[in-house]
Amino acid sequence: MSGEDTIAAIATAHGEGGISIVRLSGARSLALAERVIRCPKPPLAERPTNTIVHGYVTDQGRDVDEVLILIMRAPHSYTGEDVVEIQGHGGHVSARRILRCVLQAGARSAEPGEFTRRAFLNGRLDLVQAEAVLDLVRSSSDRAADMALQQLEGRLSDAFNSIYDGLMAAAADLAAALDFPEEDEHPQLIDRPLALLHKVSDKIDQLAATWNEGRVIRNGALVVIFGGANVGKSTLLNTLLEYDRAIVSPIPGTTRDFIEEPFCLNGIPIRLVDTAGIRHTESELEREGIRRAEDVIAKADLHLYVMDASRPLSEQDVANLTIRKPGKCVVVLNKSDLGVQITPEDLQGYDAAVTSLIEKKGLCDVRSLMDKKLIAGMKSGPADTDTPVAISERHHDLLVKAQADVKDALAVLNEKHDEAPFLASEKLQSAAESIALIIGRSYRESLVDEIFSRFCIGK
Repeated sequence: MSGEDTIAAIATAHGEGGISIVRLSGARSLALAERVIRCPKPPLAERPTNTIVHGYVTDQGRDVDEVLILIMRAPHSYTGEDVVEIQGHGGHVSARRILRCVLQAGARSAEPGEFTRRAFLNGRLDLVQAEAVLDLVRSSSDRAADMALQQLEGRLSDAFNSIYDGLMAAAADLAAALDFPEEDEHPQLIDRPLALLHKVSDKIDQLAATWNEGRVIRNGALVVIFGGANVGKSTLLNTLLEYDRAIVSPIPGTTRDFIEEPFCLNGIPIRLVDTAGIRHTESELEREGIRRAEDVIAKADLHLYVMDASRPLSEQDVANLTIRKPGKCVVVLNKSDLGVQITPEDLQGYDAAVTSLIEKKGLCDVRSLMDKKLIAGMKSGPADTDTPVAISERHHDLLVKAQADVKDALAVLNEKHDEAPFLASEKLQSAAESIALIIGRSYRESLVDEIFSRFCIGK
């Protein structure tokens, strides 16, 4: 991969659509575009930035498509290089024909994420913002898109930069303290970095506390429906989805494997899973379904435990609930149309909704309890209301490492021995390096390769 090459790729999704876009980026973008485009004078290379030109893409004198050409000159473009976007008619064939002409003119096919990678390498985006581009493309809810957009706008980067600057300022103060070993004569040289490090530590804690929220919003909360056989689990799945996804039958053991479907609740993306009924059975196939159900139940962010409220509370239901945390469980007391022998008051601390799913009654209560539990579960620590968008797992791992180094530095400084400033300074340098890896102030090529390999070609 060379930044000196001019790259090209289709920037729109495959399939039918109103337009298709072929994007070029690199020093020769305008020159290569001129080779394949017939348009009124002046030539593309003589036109100013941020202009749109009407023309035709040609192949050996034959028109391939009628197009609009967008000219964006360096450094004020997405990649920081000269960029040309050719907008043709939608459809796979038209886009491929335009791309073929551009490649024959001398462009190179872009690799996955190479446009955004160039934006990062050219200083248009930092690494946190570059990751936000992928999050925005993959957003499965309004909430996920809002979070990604805030990150792309730089709110999360600002928070990381503030932490980095605080660490470096404290390290500088400690370096000054090394020049004045008699700290009793200059107590402020130690007191100032101590106070600064406590503030930095609080900021790290606040950001780290947003990790679980970020995980849920990006990946979706795993919500598992389970319970005994023939209590209405599949009916609950179908009712929440508002279409018939699972087979519903009065015959126990109908569901032999778990069924997973995407679902969105008040902006929270959810992976909704229906499982096999938990019961004793002689069927080898059904036992395997139950084993798989237990595996996915153990990983769930939220449990929807369905019970037949028209029957007395069974020992099996009590046993199943006892091993579930009330904060991660909503009990659905179904079949109330047949009578109610179990009430929420019988469940000792577990939130429950009385429903008749066949009559679509009580579903609002189920949704409300789900929302309440998921929001509470996403708040994993002392997050401040002004804390910016939620961090990713990569950010979290590096933040944890940075926080450990900051805690070690504080512990050393509190010991107040002669070598304390030197040892603490080393810890702060390590902490700052972790933060630098998050935002891309320093980076390993393998890390950049791994991040941008997840992008699609053309982004």
